[in-house]
Amino acid sequence: MTTTTEFAPGLTLQGFTAPLSLSQFKLIAFDMDSTLINIECVDEIADAAGRKAEVAAITEAAMRGEIADYKESLRRRVSLLKGVTVGHMQQVLTERLRLNPGAADLVKACKAAGLKVLLVSGGFTYFTDHVCDLLGIDWTRSNVLEVADGLLTGRMVDQSWGDICDGEEKRKTLLETCQHMGIEPHQAIAMGDGANDLPMMGVAGLSVAYHAKPKVREQAMVAINQGGLDRLLEVVRP
Repeated sequence: MTTTTEFAPGLTLQGFTAPLSLSQFKLIAFDMDSTLINIECVDEIADAAGRKAEVAAITEAAMRGEIADYKESLRRRVSLLKGVTVGHMQQVLTERLRLNPGAADLVKACKAAGLKVLLVSGGFTYFTDHVCDLLGIDWTRSNVLEVADGLLTGRMVDQSWGDICDGEEKRKTLLETCQHMGIEPHQAIAMGDGANDLPMMGVAGLSVAYHAKPKVREQAMVAINQGGLDRLLEVVRP
């Protein structure tokens, strides 16, 4: 039986002894929505269509792991966005999207220690590209919303790697990035909040849950339940 211990208020560890050193790792992979940023972008886009409550309920169930088919749940949510303007997405980006506390400091510390940074998201490139620019992230993978005449069509665009970035795609992306870097998965940190983050967290050397759903907190090696993302630096010292 693995013992969970409270390392500090709002910060629990499972299965290892801290502190570790950032020098032990070469890559950190982040989820975006509700991890690096403060919102679930799909829910905020749905607000423009008057469907936020309906979409948010599906998002919540998917993040708790109550919906087995993440791809289908995302297709359902995106279909409800049909007719939303690109202008509204820009409004969400400028007025509602904020980095979560400690995000910039954690990424800065990781980069200073020589780690590469990966953003792998079930969200959308419209927002991941912006976050990558803000934080100087090295690589990203996310979904593309189809747009026609300035309006969302309610569909996503297939990409060279596949159709939808779900939990399995996150896992695959982390492993492919490790292979590209010539490192082992145990040299990677994976950080997320929802059930679709568990596959990549399961193959990383250190898994971190950030203000996460119960299922994710239970399986993570580190759970940050209070404070910002930079609390990881209490466990993995620069």
